[in-house]
Amino acid sequence: MPREGTAVEVKQLRKSFGAQRVLSGINLKVAYGETLTVLGRSGTGKSVLLKLIVGLQTPDSGSVTIDGQDIAGLSPRDLNEVRKAIGFLFQHAALYDSLSVEDNVGFPLQRHTSMSASERKERVAQLLRQVGMEEHGRKMPAQISGGMQKRVALARALALEPRILLFDEPTTGLDPITASGIDELILQVQKRQGNASIVVTHDLHSARTISDRLILVLEGQAVAEGSYDELKQSQDEFVSRFMAQAA
Repeated sequence: MPREGTAVEVKQLRKSFGAQRVLSGINLKVAYGETLTVLGRSGTGKSVLLKLIVGLQTPDSGSVTIDGQDIAGLSPRDLNEVRKAIGFLFQHAALYDSLSVEDNVGFPLQRHTSMSASERKERVAQLLRQVGMEEHGRKMPAQISGGMQKRVALARALALEPRILLFDEPTTGLDPITASGIDELILQVQKRQGNASIVVTHDLHSARTISDRLILVLEGQAVAEGSYDELKQSQDEFVSRFMAQAA
């Protein structure tokens, strides 16, 4: 049964590193069944935003609410429970070099479930089929391409059947055909599972393909929000200039 309601809500989130203010009161909300894409120039705190949402970093002020639960002040154990509901696809795949493809995908299952070895093997095979990597399970990450590594990382992110997916630059560094394949996988997962997804990207073609709604960030705040076409037609000078990058 599809989930409903707000999955993630961020209110007045602020984060600085020393004298550098990265986020300055950003607000956003994403519902189940929706893909929200966060756009912005380099250094505008988009990746930091994802790390704050998953609890890898702590905000200076403001709140992050997951399924109605404010994650601030949660014990490490409770925060880990919240994280199990979140799949995170890191920008550079972040696979374990010393583990095979199938062991990378199976790692969360081994760590966070009581599945037997045979159950894990079956689940890993299913996940690798889902991303078109079933023939590469025995290979090491160094033996496969960057696009294949992203596919494996997506399979690993899906291992615990997360309700919420976070994607950090999922198509960066990939050729257009490979990037299009990653976009298609994201759409397939969303259609099948009805997750709430937040995508950080510079890739406007990808944003147009996968997004229900977009937010454009400038100087740590959301300055525009809407569909791709709504942002494309914006009369705001910065929004118009940014969206003009799209072919």
